[in-house]
Amino acid sequence: MDTSISPYDLRQLIRRGEFKSHTSGFSQGFVQGNLAIMPSEWANDFLKFCQLNPKPCPIIGISANPGEFLLPDLGQDVDIRTDIPRYRIYEDGILSREVDDVKAVWRDDLVTFLLGCSFSFEESLIADGLEVRNITEKVNVPMYRTNIACKPAGRFSGTTVVSMRPMTPKDAIRAVQICTRFPSVHGAPLHFGQPEAIGIQDINTPDYGDAVTIKPGEVPVFWACGVTPQVAIENAKPPFCITHSPGFMLVTDIRNSSLAIM
Repeated sequence: MDTSISPYDLRQLIRRGEFKSHTSGFSQGFVQGNLAIMPSEWANDFLKFCQLNPKPCPIIGISANPGEFLLPDLGQDVDIRTDIPRYRIYEDGILSREVDDVKAVWRDDLVTFLLGCSFSFEESLIADGLEVRNITEKVNVPMYRTNIACKPAGRFSGTTVVSMRPMTPKDAIRAVQICTRFPSVHGAPLHFGQPEAIGIQDINTPDYGDAVTIKPGEVPVFWACGVTPQVAIENAKPPFCITHSPGFMLVTDIRNSSLAIM
């Protein structure tokens, strides 16, 4: 499949059930988003959690009213119930199942949050000549739970999830310079080298996504990741929540370039 497919065409394929893969490397140039949907009585606490933890939880969109599932600010004909390849449903903080759409469980009290995703800054890394290993190897990016505490807000608390891309130390420094321009999609890396220093015991066994090759002379480079809210949801235990499955994102019509700080 042509990875340069437009976001609109990709969403239509997803809606028809004809695309069920992770979205890393697809529709390059356009913002991809992490998803968190919850009852309105939990939304204010979650909003505060995101505001206090902007590195892992940068907000790029919120539904205007509870129950709204069409999100025109994010793109043409965006239906948040159908336009992500795989969703997760949590009940009382426990992952109960994964589904291809959430029309059957949609409720009028649900508030949608879309958070920035590291897939957006990968374009700028590649444009600068840096290799992004998960794209080269055509797999989902590896993601790990860490011991980096988030600031709690109301009922939400937890530790940060990170995504990882291996690089030489020289390229890692360049990646810091590039990604600093994109604070709304996680910004600069949180850490590189020594995964055990942030609580990762086995770099070859990610908690989410796929392992990638780390070549001799390379170090793992870690960015804050929008899967972090799923840890917070597990801790807060709201009665019902919907998220994306890690790596299976909403691809919007927003251009990555619009997020850069010059």
